[in-house]
Amino acid sequence: MANVSFVMPNFVPAIPEMFVLGMACAILILDLFFSDKDRVVTYLLSVATLVGAAILTIALSTDTRELTFNGSFVRDPMGDVLKVFIYVVTAFTFIYSRRYLEARGLFKGEYFVLGLFGVLGMMVMVSAHNMLTLYMGLELLSLSMYAMVAFQRDSLKATEAAMKYFILGALASGMLLYGMSLIYGMSGSLDLAEIAAYVALNNTNVVLMLGLVFAIVGLAFKLGAVPFHMWVPDVYHGAPTSVTLYIGTAPKIAAFAMVMRLLVEGLGDLHHQWQDMLIVLAVLSIALGNVIAIAQTNIKRMLAYSTISHVGFILLGILAGTENGYSSAMFYVVVYTLMSLGGFAMIIMLSRAGFEADKLDDFKGLNDRSPWLALMMLVLMFSMAGVPPTVGFYAKLSVLQAVVQVELVWLAVYAVVFSVIGAFYYLRVVKVMYFDKPDDTTPLEASMAERIVISANSLAMLALGIFPAVLMQLMVIR
Repeated sequence: MANVSFVMPNFVPAIPEMFVLGMACAILILDLFFSDKDRVVTYLLSVATLVGAAILTIALSTDTRELTFNGSFVRDPMGDVLKVFIYVVTAFTFIYSRRYLEARGLFKGEYFVLGLFGVLGMMVMVSAHNMLTLYMGLELLSLSMYAMVAFQRDSLKATEAAMKYFILGALASGMLLYGMSLIYGMSGSLDLAEIAAYVALNNTNVVLMLGLVFAIVGLAFKLGAVPFHMWVPDVYHGAPTSVTLYIGTAPKIAAFAMVMRLLVEGLGDLHHQWQDMLIVLAVLSIALGNVIAIAQTNIKRMLAYSTISHVGFILLGILAGTENGYSSAMFYVVVYTLMSLGGFAMIIMLSRAGFEADKLDDFKGLNDRSPWLALMMLVLMFSMAGVPPTVGFYAKLSVLQAVVQVELVWLAVYAVVFSVIGAFYYLRVVKVMYFDKPDDTTPLEASMAERIVISANSLAMLALGIFPAVLMQLMVIR
């Protein structure tokens, strides 16, 4: 019998994950001893956890790539950047959500603990170098989000949305797992580097192609790409807005990382095969997302279909299959997340106890009620529409350039045409805010912290549009 020696793995690259896990467990236990009036301590500890994780990630970051835990965990510059943005976006989400949750009697420790476990799942997805690790991170995130959608237990809408999300999510996870099992069956390994080495020599294997198809179905569902988008509008609409804010932002960064790890690092030599599939997903997502959003009167549903169209643009960068394309897709997903964060936060800021400001009409005359918040929403809508000089324009331009460089000019023209069509529903929000008279003249209840964060969020869209190189330099994938 051969001697099997155990080599202690290097724990240093995973210190941020260990910190978040430890703090999430500590907060879960401490929250049991807090009364409702002391619940603010749970909130502050949760935000402090994200700040601490960001400091640790930045302190441990280097230009080199490190593998640990027998090659199943990777720490690299791309992962570090994505993790920091996940922390920032989630911290903003918690700050925006506080008053909304308090007004509805939902200011509970469970929201923050589930949010932190979701962040841990995203971190594992970002650093996964093994299909099993990737799936574990995905399921940790998914289970946290299913519970968060059903968080408002006395709401039929939220319960229905959670059921739909859970059933469809389980189906998509099964598809992804089946695809991964086929890839494992052919390559004999779960390690992405070993899979890549096998694929390089066997890129015409039919079973491998079948595994790729199932894997892409699972990935497309997690991103919300057409025709696997059916959960997006229902979940965004049915969930409490604070949960919609969480689901619609940071998990998109993790889903992008998952696509990069599995398709680009693991199955990169099948690029010509998955490029064709991603073209179909991108074409359908950009068209359907922009066209159906026009018909929406509920702003949460409008932003849900807007998300689907933005996912189409993210896929444009990935399907280009070049370093420039991957970098532009990464730039786009971060910019989209920040825009979406501000858009859903504005709905929260207009909401109050017993009233959800999720109708387009609820934004009527916002300029008369609060000129500053109306201006912030205008900047966010212009950025989503891709109007210069906002950063949304440069995000769209960068992915279009990547597509043109690989001679898919028709795809770039197609995307531009539907972007122009999509500008209509963003500009309609601006028209309602500035040219319609308000139906409701109730003073806005937004706290000072919310006003500061939304101002920073929106003005960043303008500042990064004027100086896009500041963010673009972080997004270089080598």
